[in-house]
Amino acid sequence: MLKILIVDDDVSITELMKTLLKMEGYEAIAINDSLQAMDIAKSLNPDLITLDLMMPGLTGFELCKMFNGDPNFSNTPIIIISAKDDPESKRQALDSGAKEYLTKPFLVDDLIGTIQSLTES
Repeated sequence: MLKILIVDDDVSITELMKTLLKMEGYEAIAINDSLQAMDIAKSLNPDLITLDLMMPGLTGFELCKMFNGDPNFSNTPIIIISAKDDPESKRQALDSGAKEYLTKPFLVDDLIGTIQSLTES
């Protein structure tokens, strides 16, 4: 079972995503404090990470760079899921190491399809 770490400061979003992902057969772990993301990821060793961009503490851009700079996570796919829908944010997210960018509100099929495309061996 694939483990997915969800990092977003909005509890309602993380609970919704956890529920959706569990219904699809994934093990979903959500955290709402970006400052704890790296420590929790090290203990969980997720197969995929989703990040919000606008969070207090560390932003999604900063976390994405941190994960990509860590040998433990340099090959772990990261999906940015953000309400920001401007080209500059998308470019910056991909430059930070994200593999995909989804805009909130997202379609469940888009999220699942993106996860599947990034985790198929």
